[in-house]
Amino acid sequence: MADTSTTEATETAADDTTTTAKAETGGEKPQDVPPEVKQALRKANKEAESLRLKLKEYEDRDKTEAEKLAERAATAERERDAAKAAELRLRIAAKHGISDEHADLFLNGTDEATLTKQAEQLVQLAESSKKRSNHVPREGTSPTSGSSSEREFTRSLFGTGD
Repeated sequence: MADTSTTEATETAADDTTTTAKAETGGEKPQDVPPEVKQALRKANKEAESLRLKLKEYEDRDKTEAEKLAERAATAERERDAAKAAELRLRIAAKHGISDEHADLFLNGTDEATLTKQAEQLVQLAESSKKRSNHVPREGTSPTSGSSSEREFTRSLFGTGD
């Protein structure tokens, strides 16, 4: 663990940093602070920063191999769980015919049951919106209205005919 004298030195340096910040930002009027004091505060800030770095080195050095391995294992487990969740989301999206973009956006469950239910509801919404869309039943077909005499007149007028 960290030495108490190192911790006290860090706290003292932090207090000096606060004093410097007040002096430089207007907590006190900068023109009232003599240049020697400003220089001493800057020096104290540099020392405080170097002490913080040394403290970090000591803390890292004090970590046992077991702690370092435990951190790596925890990171690997988080990455594994994220990969499994992504694979499950993509598998369910493919099963229900959902695009990758929609899967990333709408399928945000953590377990298979939740993801399946979300996918089914997304498919239902897509189908219901298709049913409500505008539809013209005879779009593209020629009209059958009008009498045959009108057709004959039109054909003779435009020169199309048998």
